[in-house]
Amino acid sequence: MAQSHLAEVIAHCSGTYPEEGCGLLAGDPATGTVTAVHPTVNLAASARLYEVDPGEYLRIDRAAEADGRAVIGVFHSHTNTDPYPSPTDVAQAPDPAWHYVVVSLRDEVASVCSYRIVDGLITREAIRVTGS
Repeated sequence: MAQSHLAEVIAHCSGTYPEEGCGLLAGDPATGTVTAVHPTVNLAASARLYEVDPGEYLRIDRAAEADGRAVIGVFHSHTNTDPYPSPTDVAQAPDPAWHYVVVSLRDEVASVCSYRIVDGLITREAIRVTGS
C-alpha cells in the first residue's frame, strides 16, 4: 500500500469521527497490493458499527474489474478501541480472501492493522507501506 493510500484511509476515518468510517480497497488479488482506496458512506451512521452501501460497493467493484483489478478488502475505524476486529466485524466478514484493515482513533495518533478473517479465525498480517 502506498503511503498516500494509508494517509487517505486515516484521513477518511478521522473525518467521519465520531462515527466509524469505512471504505473499500481495490488492487491486485494475487499480490494483495492496494492500488486504490475508495472511501464510502457508513450506512449504519454509528460509532460502533459500519455498513458499506451496497450500491457503492457494486459501482466500485465494477470499476475495479473494468481496470483489471478487484476489490481486495475493506477498511473501517474503531473510535474508542484497539485496531482489532470486533465480534461483529468477524461475523460480517464477507470474503476470506479480503484484507480487513482496522484504524483505531482512540489515541492522538491513529494506529492501523490489517487482518485476514477465515472461518472466524483472525490472523494479523503486515502492512507493507511504499513511498508516495
